[in-house]
Amino acid sequence: MKETSFLIRISENGRDVLPNYHDYGIVLEKIKQLILEETDLPLKIYIDNENQEELWNVLEEDIAAGNAKLLSNIYDYVETGAISFKQSGEQQGFVIKPSINNSVYFYPEYHVAFVRLPIYQSYTDYERQFIFAENDESLLAFIKYAYERQREMMRNRVSVFIDTEDGVERNQEEITQQVSRDDVLLEEKLKSEIYRSIDEFFNESGEFFKTYNIPYKRGILLYGHPGNGKTTLVKSIAGSVSAPVAYWQITEYTTSYSIKEVFSIVAKMAPMVLVIEDIDSMPESARSVFLNTLDGATSKEGIFLIGTTNYPERIDPALMNRAGRFDRAYEIKNPNYELRLKYLYFKKIDQFIGETDMMYIAERTEKFSVAQLNELYTSAALQWHYERSIDLESLIKNLEAANKKARSQEWSLDDDSSRVGFGI
Repeated sequence: MKETSFLIRISENGRDVLPNYHDYGIVLEKIKQLILEETDLPLKIYIDNENQEELWNVLEEDIAAGNAKLLSNIYDYVETGAISFKQSGEQQGFVIKPSINNSVYFYPEYHVAFVRLPIYQSYTDYERQFIFAENDESLLAFIKYAYERQREMMRNRVSVFIDTEDGVERNQEEITQQVSRDDVLLEEKLKSEIYRSIDEFFNESGEFFKTYNIPYKRGILLYGHPGNGKTTLVKSIAGSVSAPVAYWQITEYTTSYSIKEVFSIVAKMAPMVLVIEDIDSMPESARSVFLNTLDGATSKEGIFLIGTTNYPERIDPALMNRAGRFDRAYEIKNPNYELRLKYLYFKKIDQFIGETDMMYIAERTEKFSVAQLNELYTSAALQWHYERSIDLESLIKNLEAANKKARSQEWSLDDDSSRVGFGI
């Protein structure tokens, strides 16, 4: 292979000739020399124009698994370890991890190295990421491995995208509490239709869609009053499909840039599920870009899209009035009598009330959501725990009054009531 030629070389120019480049280049020269000494490989430097955070996520996991080798830290007075808090799993608590920043990591199997280098300049300090590889083929082989590894890592996790003032914030959250499909409180016909649609999408890599010449993309919209299990339904999907699941929270900071970034990320992980929470919150300024993205020939290829909203009346009609955006809309209603009774049995409320009282609750809670039924159970359990008796009528009436105020937004206080805030 022909050696790469360069017009200007760091070894031929001092800081007096190229002050900024010299400070930058001298560190990279030492890193390249280190890699050559440790691996006997003259690696090339690459830039990642796609900003593939997945590569660095995989690196972090592979460091813990021992798949990536630390060749050296770079600066002696920059961190070599990082404190983080693990919020889930059996080992919940503070953990110390090796720092990816200020380090040189190498994959012996792929002849690829990763460097996150602190850059110090008079006007600002920042980090820059470098990827070193023996050649194009070795780097492409590693990228293929990284995405397969990322999909494997995501089986028990959900990728979370939140649009913030500073751009798209990305996190990985472990699924610590599995929600089974049996735990989802929906009418059986509706429940079966939703799950069948999802299962067929991921069955044998979408063979159904190929057989019947149907575009390999699908979109459903879940709407209804809050507290009736839209989130529980999504959790059950995340825990029961083999594909990766990503969750995108729409905020006032959602922009055309963040829309393109999120769809670019999930396209690389397809086939997968993308859940868009509170889709009605999409800012007006970003809606046309969002609609155009949904219409794109390849933007949704291999993506099962699930939109959720508590306020369907706020949804742009253009989302539903054109094929290829959202194919079906499902209303998640308040549970009917049978489902309310089923939920009470599921919660085991019969441990402190009789069957007659359970049937009475199911009849009296016609306008209750699942979340409100859960609050009724919690209140009943507390009352039983402390008083060894339950005033069901009083509990139901209190919750009905709260529901009425919530619907009418009548939260005014009496004149002599204390108010939240500072008095003057």
